[in-house]
Amino acid sequence: MKKCFLFFLIIAAAKMASAQYKPVDKESSLKFTIGNFGFDVHGSFGGFLGSINFDPQNPAAGSFDVTIDASTINTDNSLRDKHLKEDSYFDVDNYPRIRFLSTKIAAKGGVFTMSGHLTIKGKSKNISFPFTASPADDGYLFKGSFKINRKDFGVGGTSTISNELEVVLNVHAAKV
Repeated sequence: MKKCFLFFLIIAAAKMASAQYKPVDKESSLKFTIGNFGFDVHGSFGGFLGSINFDPQNPAAGSFDVTIDASTINTDNSLRDKHLKEDSYFDVDNYPRIRFLSTKIAAKGGVFTMSGHLTIKGKSKNISFPFTASPADDGYLFKGSFKINRKDFGVGGTSTISNELEVVLNVHAAKV
């Protein structure tokens, strides 16, 4: 019985050692750039939700499970934004959230690398990208960027837009 109690005490202490955070939607951004007829189109998403467990001294024990609201897509063109919410693009009626769930976090020389599953329109793909974590008032500011192929997620069909797009993340996470 004492061994069982000690085991649970160790598990509870380990969970408490990794600080828990939540994304602050109004202070976070997900921006993207994609080519269309030779011009760059810039856009963004909002509606950040999720949970983040992070300790810069022990990144391997951390985890990110964060979503954004697909219906918040904004390219500064309301007609285009309406079109992007439809079935052939983000299909926001059937897939209202885009999710990232980490599977591994590592550190080297002050830069972290995160791997995980990105899910868009019900399709998940493994991605990996570098990020930084800077202390903020009540948590951390996480910054990173990565490139993905829109066709991997069934976004845009045979559209004239580029297949590859760049995503830039700035996520302010506050301690829970």
